[in-house]
Amino acid sequence: MNKLISVFLLSSSLNVMAEVAVVVHPSSTVTLDQDEIAKIYLGKTKSFANGNKIDIASLDDGDPITSEFNEKVLKKSSSQVNAYWSKLVFTGKGTPPQKVDNSAAMINFVASTENAIGFIDANKVTDGVKVIAKF
Repeated sequence: MNKLISVFLLSSSLNVMAEVAVVVHPSSTVTLDQDEIAKIYLGKTKSFANGNKIDIASLDDGDPITSEFNEKVLKKSSSQVNAYWSKLVFTGKGTPPQKVDNSAAMINFVASTENAIGFIDANKVTDGVKVIAKF
């Protein structure tokens, strides 16, 4: 019985979803809702309200936070997002977000790029970035 409970608790903890934090440069005054963030990550919005071109970064496809972001914010699976961007690139109508290897690289990119936006695991946020949304 104890083994059954242990297996259940372990499998339940593996299915817990992480909280995704959308981050920008610490000096940014931008505010965005989920729909606006989705439009940025789907290439439909290229500039912030102040007119500045957005530098978009995404974690690599293999990172679990990328899947969380795609499901929670874009309302698409990772394969749907990849197919979407493949079509835009093939037709010359878009350029996908820049890929970074991990949360540390994302923080470095956003912290050093004034008009950057990215996402990371909310537990990995540091003082170098500003959180504008959590999902």
